[in-house]
Order: sequence, then structure tokens, then C-alpha cells
Amino acid sequence: MTTTVAAYAAPAAKAPLERTTIERREVGEFDVLIDIKYAGICHSDIHQAREGWGEAIFPMVPGHEIAGVVEAVGSGVTKFAVGDKVGVGCMVDSCRECENCEAGLEQYCLKGNVGTYNAIGKDGEPTYGGYAEKIVVDEAFTLRIPDGIALDEAAPLLCAGITTYSPLKHWNAGPGKKVAVVGLGGLGHMGVKLAHALGAEVTVLSQSLRKQEDGLKLGADHYYATSDETTFKELAGTFDLIVSTVSAPLNLDAYLSLLKTDGAFVNVGAPEEPVALNLFSVIAGRKTLAGSGIGGIRETQEMLDFCAEHGLGAEIELIRADQINEAYERVLASDVRYRFVIDTSTI
Repeated sequence: MTTTVAAYAAPAAKAPLERTTIERREVGEFDVLIDIKYAGICHSDIHQAREGWGEAIFPMVPGHEIAGVVEAVGSGVTKFAVGDKVGVGCMVDSCRECENCEAGLEQYCLKGNVGTYNAIGKDGEPTYGGYAEKIVVDEAFTLRIPDGIALDEAAPLLCAGITTYSPLKHWNAGPGKKVAVVGLGGLGHMGVKLAHALGAEVTVLSQSLRKQEDGLKLGADHYYATSDETTFKELAGTFDLIVSTVSAPLNLDAYLSLLKTDGAFVNVGAPEEPVALNLFSVIAGRKTLAGSGIGGIRETQEMLDFCAEHGLGAEIELIRADQINEAYERVLASDVRYRFVIDTSTI
């Protein structure tokens, strides 16, 4: 039996989100019914609701930073029980059979993972995300939120946390490594916290020094304004790893000049427009220009446990559901410190 729940949805591309109702599927044998308590607002929600990344499915209920409590479980569920604190990130299924899925890299499923929203599930129905009262998710794609993290601060970890943790781990950020984070926003502030907790020397590269005090409090050792032309001269050849969290096109050649030999520049922010590159910027110095998505389920759980161990949560601004459209505009204006989180009891 399906369940009707309240939600906020975009009825069409670029249309304001509005309150509506949606149907959640019946709880199957391996499903978990989650009473959503909090849902983070990610910049990618805006990209997709406004078709910045291409054609999308409407009506759309965004939200892939979900934190809540288990309300019911299917008869075959073994990982979770009613009352457990859980989360759901950017995907709710994958083929589970390909080489990547078997390696715990479901985010890179060769047949394509199933997004938490703006996707078609294996049942042929559109998926709807976390701007809603409840969600039904297979236990294999449900995460356990440790007791050491408050639910509201945990919600953004399901995207912003894992999106920055995964490349930091993959490119071995840690003691003795110099890491730069480009942009101090929803993703960037978690990148700074995580890189610092991993033991790296952390630098923030931001357009201005407006958030310098915040950056240093979050764990950065250094903070530079990229609008200052001397920054690129002063920091040339400095970093082992640069993680770019911004979704605006950058002068890649300038940023690649900041890497040491064998350094890596990793994009986790996804601009809507193509970017230009002079290949000599990577040839000279054997540098790597790379991208990274979210993490697999195993790595996402590892990240949550790491955050609990180190007392890390997102810096949030809690909002009511009727403030979502205003929050979208404020995200675009970089007017949030540092992640909006919806109190879903207000839907």
C-alpha cells in the first residue's frame, strides 16, 4: 500500500517550488521507511530544478541530503530497526552487479546509479527526494548516522560531506600534504573541516577575503583572495592537491599553475558551461586535472563515522519549508553560512 506524504516540488523548470503531495511506494521486503526530520539544500538541487544541467523530470521533489528516523522496516531488513537515526544521500539504487558496484563504487555504476530524485527507479517510476515528510529506501542505500552528530548538522554530510571526503581520501590528503580548497560555501566549508581533520595543511582560495575569519575557524591554515593577481604568483607550485568546489567556470590554467609536480586539481563543483584548457598546463609538471563525484555507500558510512569521531558537522542555517524559494536565491547570491537545512516538520 502506497503512502501519501506532503512535499515541496518544482512543477516545471525554473518554476518556484510549492507544497504538494506525492506517493511513496509500499515498504518492500528490504525497504526502510524513514520519517524525514531534516533535508539540506544543495546547489545541485537548483541546477536540476532549473534544468541547468539538461532536461529534467517534473514535477521534481529535490533533496539528497536526508536525515531522519526509521519508522518501519521490511521483513527482510537486517541492518536497521525502528527508531534508528539514518540518512540518505544522492543515490537510492544501482545495478549492484557491475565491476564498480562490486568494488563499492556504486556512484560510478556502469549502468548508471538511480538518483534520489530526478531519476527513474527500477520500478519505472520517477524518484522524489528529501523535501518531503517521508521516504522509502532500500536498506542497502541507507546510511547509519552515528550518535555523535546532530541530525540537522548531519543532513548536509550526505552530499557536501562525502563529495569532499572522497577526493581528499583518494588523493591521500593527510600529514605532510598541502591541500587547497577553492570556494568556501556549502561544499567548501566541509572540505576545509575534513582536510584539517585528516591532518593536511589547508589553504582556502576564495574570490575575496570576506570569509577569511570563518575559514580560519573552520580549520584553514591560510586564506587567499583569488581576485588578487599576486596570489597566483605567490602560490605557484605550492599544492599537492586542489579541490574546486565552485560551480562557476574557472581559469584552469591559472589554478593548475599552483600545483607541485604530480599534483592534482580535482573538480567536485560542476559548472553549467564548458571550460577551456591549454594542455601544456598539465603536461608541464605531470599534473592531473580530474573530477570526483560522491562516494559509494561504504565510503559514505566511513565518512559519517569519521565525522562523529572528530566532532564534525555542517555549519547550517535552519529554515522552514516555506522559505525554500528564498533560500535558493540566497544560495545563488552566496548568502548562506554555510548550508541551508529544511526543518521538514514545517512542510
